Amino acid sequence: MKFDSHKLDPGLWKIIGVVFLGPLMAQLDSTIVNVSLFSIQDALHASISSAQWVISGYLLALALMLPLNGWIVDRLGAKRLYLLCFSTFTFASVLCGEASTMDQLVCARLLQGLSGGLLAPLSQMMLARVAGTHNMARVIGYAATPVLLAPTLGPIVAGVILKYLSWPWLFYVNVPIGLVAIILAFFILPHDEQIGVRRSFDLLGFLLISPGLMCMLYGFEQLSHGEGIEFCLGGVVLLSAFGWHAWCAKAQALINLELFKNRVFTVATITQFFANGVVYAGQFLIPIYLTLGCGLNAEKIGWILAPMGLGMIIVYPMMGFLTDTFGCRAVAVSGILLNVFGTLPFLWMSCRGEVSLYLVGISLFARGVGQGATGVPTVAAAYASVSTAELGIATTAINIVQRLGGPVATTALAILIANSHVSSEPKSFFYPFIALIAIQLFVLISASWLPLRIQHG
Repeated sequence: MKFDSHKLDPGLWKIIGVVFLGPLMAQLDSTIVNVSLFSIQDALHASISSAQWVISGYLLALALMLPLNGWIVDRLGAKRLYLLCFSTFTFASVLCGEASTMDQLVCARLLQGLSGGLLAPLSQMMLARVAGTHNMARVIGYAATPVLLAPTLGPIVAGVILKYLSWPWLFYVNVPIGLVAIILAFFILPHDEQIGVRRSFDLLGFLLISPGLMCMLYGFEQLSHGEGIEFCLGGVVLLSAFGWHAWCAKAQALINLELFKNRVFTVATITQFFANGVVYAGQFLIPIYLTLGCGLNAEKIGWILAPMGLGMIIVYPMMGFLTDTFGCRAVAVSGILLNVFGTLPFLWMSCRGEVSLYLVGISLFARGVGQGATGVPTVAAAYASVSTAELGIATTAINIVQRLGGPVATTALAILIANSHVSSEPKSFFYPFIALIAIQLFVLISASWLPLRIQHG
């Protein structure tokens, strides 16, 4: 089934509605867990270091499975794999709620990571298959809009659950969503097309890239605490070895590096790396600035940060129209410039040593619109540049590069903050905001090489 007309078919709307439930459930779960980690730690009488593995274990399990996405899709098909991931994630959520020790909870979270990590790339790939190049940006924009609600709904849901129920319900909330999604996916998602040639399993590539990604992500996380350099170096060695192996193996490799001979795909993927870094670095820096530098409490900060999510929600449904009208390069570059302009007031406030909540709200709204305008046309350009047969392996490559951007940028910013000796003085945040703008300039340079328009096949 494929929809190529400019007008979205009702059947495509149904597919969008089903497909977005996967990443929505995974992101909502992650947000709830992040917000509630200390409550879970107290309930299970665990240390902070062991409780942190509830988050780190999920991230590492995700890194382990991500390189296998294209190969598994070749074997099981996108729909079967999506149903399997949904079912496993829902079952793992029950196991998380039933955990009586921190070790049991971490093990259940590992199972969640193995399944939940594939839901987002699978969603992207299935939408890319059915949308057609004419509707690529529009469909990605519509499908991503509900997922943006997760960071806003997560803290609210967590607060209600912890106030009226016990902590296991933080995970049980996934069960009704999962059951509804499984039933809808079974009846609505299109059947998998027969794949003519299936690639053999690249065992050596898997043994290099998955541990390499795990070492890199864990090392980046530890670098902010002054540790983890040996894991980063190990990750660099393993990933470099994979690069050499994949270059020699070509199409037989777990990730076919021949994809990166495609200029549009390469530029779009690099842009996504830096753009993801900007998102996570901003989410890391701005709350610290408002809390430590401006002395605001957590409840107030939650409301202050809302305009950024609102900006993204407003702009996402318009991305198809804007990209079709002005072209992907113009929209992406405009989004980055808007993001920069939304960051400059923070630089000005930190320089002057004062804060204006009205200016903060306007700036965050501009950043939200800018982030939304950067991501959609970039991802759409990447998918439109490859053939339908390459979508599975392209999805894997995009998601691996994109997911590394967040921890790289966040860790670099954390190290800068530690060495800048930030304090309750707003002026101490001047150089961290300079660094955030520098990352945005990298995105701007990369996006300026995007094609003027998405080429319709």
